[in-house]
Amino acid sequence: MGAYVLVAEDDPKQAELLRRYLEREGYEARVVHDGRSAIDEARQGDPDLVLLDVMMPKVDGLDVCRVLRAESDLPILMLTARSTEDDLLLGLDLGADDYVTKPYSPRELMARVRTLLRRAGRSRETGRLFRAGDLVVDPVRHTVTAAGAPVECTLAEFRIIETLAAEPERVFTRKQLLERIHGFDRFITERTVDVHVMNLRRKIEPDPRRPVRLLTVYGVGYKLTQA
Repeated sequence: MGAYVLVAEDDPKQAELLRRYLEREGYEARVVHDGRSAIDEARQGDPDLVLLDVMMPKVDGLDVCRVLRAESDLPILMLTARSTEDDLLLGLDLGADDYVTKPYSPRELMARVRTLLRRAGRSRETGRLFRAGDLVVDPVRHTVTAAGAPVECTLAEFRIIETLAAEPERVFTRKQLLERIHGFDRFITERTVDVHVMNLRRKIEPDPRRPVRLLTVYGVGYKLTQA
């Protein structure tokens, strides 16, 4: 059996569908139907990831997210029928790793699950620090430093720099980076990635007009160098 995924969903039919999707992918899945049970199971069962519905009895998903994030770096993927930008940002500000709105595509949801589990495993393997030259990204503490100096990033900027730093010298297309920030930046296009990169360069490059860390690979996308 693969990773253990905790499903917190108060709708029995939705919960059963999620359980079936997950088990079809080879994961172990356990379902709870209220926020208090979700907190208890997360504490006792040590899941690898939580699928967390926002609207639940006893304790809602936002409060569950707040509690779990204060106690651990457990990956959290929130599920909700709410789709406004304010709702999305609230969940992310509370520490959710990603956000999927209902109705969702099962294939997209499972892709998000795989991405979060892969990222969490890669973080553990590397001591939870990603390095590209003198740039260091800490996914747990959500910090970035360049040559030892702290760098303040927005949520979308952090997701981009984290993705690039996890695989230095690998070239990511704009579309790939767009997929990484889906959920953090709701109304985005590939052009938005260029804007985030431009802002990151202002923060991490000695001379943003002549970047030496975050480079453009013309006709393809962007990469972080090991230099």
